[in-house]
Amino acid sequence: MIEDILKDAEARMQKSIAALRTELAKIRTGRAHPSLLDHVTVEYYGSDVPISQVANVNVEDPRTLTVTPWEKDMVGKVEKAIMTSDLGLNPSSAGLVIRVPMPALTEERRRDLVRVVKQEVENGRVAVRNIRRDANSDLKELLKEKEISEDEERRAQEQVQKLTDKAIKEMEGVLEEKERELMAI
Repeated sequence: MIEDILKDAEARMQKSIAALRTELAKIRTGRAHPSLLDHVTVEYYGSDVPISQVANVNVEDPRTLTVTPWEKDMVGKVEKAIMTSDLGLNPSSAGLVIRVPMPALTEERRRDLVRVVKQEVENGRVAVRNIRRDANSDLKELLKEKEISEDEERRAQEQVQKLTDKAIKEMEGVLEEKERELMAI
């Protein structure tokens, strides 16, 4: 019983950390990375699909992405989708290839991005604390139903707290890493 609760809590905390890493990967530095366009969708035969399902996204050089649509008539749609996304990118097409140059980040923009990163990490911490609360309430439920003793419950809560501390520490490391990456010129 206790083992199941602990394993579930740990798995959910790891998923929260993975979700945080995914969110932070979308916050761009001055460097080109194919995952920057992951959340951009293109209208394709009546439905919106991710850009990766209609085109090949590659890094040409550290400051330029190349997008090669698989169908010739998709070039304009893909270019428009990138332009209207919230990324502030200005693509230019040359035949079948769309080049997406990464603009240099200003100091002010870097500070704004660091603020956004800190907010995302705080959301991650809240998620981990909610998982801790759920696990502790499950343990209290087991105690109430007299399936475990008070000592077992207290020890299990200490283990849940250790898992929580570990997850939050890992998130702090992710924050420091992303902050360094954003502030590097």
